Amino acid sequence: MVNVPILQMQGIDKRFGGVRALRGVDFAIVAGEVVALAGENGAGKSTLMKILGGVYQPDAGEIRIGGEPVTIGAVADATRHGISFIHQELNVLDNLDVAANVFLGREPLRGGFLRLVDSKRMHDEAGVYLKRLGLDIPTNTPLSRLSIARQQMVEIAKALSLNARILIMDEPTSSLTLTETERLLEVVRELKAQGVAIIYISHRLNEIDKIADRVVVLRDGSNVGALVREEISHGRIVNMMVGRDLEKVYPQPKAARVPCYFEIENLRTNRYPDREVSFDLGKGEILGLAGLVGAGRTEVARAIFGIDGATKAMVRLDHQVLRIRSPQDAMKHGIYLVPEDRRLAGLIIDIAIRENVTLPSLERYAQAGLIARGRERTAATGMCRKLNVKAATVEELVINLSGGNQQKVVLAKWLGLEPKVLIFDEPTRGVDVGAKAEICALMRQLAESGVAILMISSDMEEILHISDRVAVMHEGVLTGILERPACTEENIMSLAVGKRAA
Repeated sequence: MVNVPILQMQGIDKRFGGVRALRGVDFAIVAGEVVALAGENGAGKSTLMKILGGVYQPDAGEIRIGGEPVTIGAVADATRHGISFIHQELNVLDNLDVAANVFLGREPLRGGFLRLVDSKRMHDEAGVYLKRLGLDIPTNTPLSRLSIARQQMVEIAKALSLNARILIMDEPTSSLTLTETERLLEVVRELKAQGVAIIYISHRLNEIDKIADRVVVLRDGSNVGALVREEISHGRIVNMMVGRDLEKVYPQPKAARVPCYFEIENLRTNRYPDREVSFDLGKGEILGLAGLVGAGRTEVARAIFGIDGATKAMVRLDHQVLRIRSPQDAMKHGIYLVPEDRRLAGLIIDIAIRENVTLPSLERYAQAGLIARGRERTAATGMCRKLNVKAATVEELVINLSGGNQQKVVLAKWLGLEPKVLIFDEPTRGVDVGAKAEICALMRQLAESGVAILMISSDMEEILHISDRVAVMHEGVLTGILERPACTEENIMSLAVGKRAA
């Protein structure tokens, strides 16, 4: 007996002004199936899913659930039909605690007509979903105290609490470590066994290979093909996504470097004030910094850049001792940070590309206290062209760009200042395979031009393939630095949990 699809989307069209975002797209999924939706940024994946989630309305086409035509005019309609959406960008309120976020707008009530929130029941039930995800935190913990990765897991717990029949996961692991990712994939398998239909969107193709029953690929707003389980491979997916082979997503590491160019000695962060971190970074080197969430990697980056004052540290650049007490001090010495959360800390998304690119160096474009817009526009255009930022003009708002292009704008901002040291915190988080290849190639080009690069990444494949050496942290301590021949997943994970490498 052939399973009737729990969801069918047929001939879906969508326009935004003169841009045709979707062109007669078809998509179907049966209960208990995991279908990966693949495609580059801008291919139409998010638009298609926002139509299913009730955020957008299609210009043409039909949606059927359980074989019956439906109209999804709002998010509430999608929820009523058993559709739940885990977004890439977090939709949590950090002024509330974990339980309040899980049941936001659906709080259990007591007291009859008084309609009082039943806090005990809410916290008890929230705890069940956290335990299901392996998240061992009190349900009364304020969201503001959690890392981005743990906030993402709370959002997943919220989706699970809806008991959805169709679950859309849009880059659910983009902020998660390897251990957390494996736990999430286990949850996906459990939900599949329970009959939940899961639409899985991810740029991490190894995850798709692990859990997808089928892969549906979009390119330029159209279906370009599908792969069944036995046909799924990294090469085939990439070829369908971009229309060509990307033989080298990761440029080959090089061993040559000028050692001890940038040195950190006895660095203590606010989070781990009783633990010291020391390492050196070679000129022309990419040093990967690996570790589990909570290991203290981002805190080290923020302390070096002067955002969080290091309680104790000796910093030397090219044998000169530096005094860094603020980001302005770091920038004065050619040290720059590309932050993990580009939308929150790396960009002002509601202003133009031009303004973002030139913001750190406005004095270069000032005449008698006024900004020379023409010079500013020329400089920003040249930098964006160099980085292949896909935008019609530098006057376009950053909020309208894809994740990969937003990341390139962050890079453009710093590259115009001729950096000596660049710290990348999760440089390819949430970007597609094409943009990832471009960003990784750019990092390698920068290293070869003499820039010292510290790259923090939770993507094991990225750490293994682009790093010249790998430093690993565990609970605020640097547990080891691996030379290129010793860089294996087993050695990195051993150091990440506080053990010795083999």
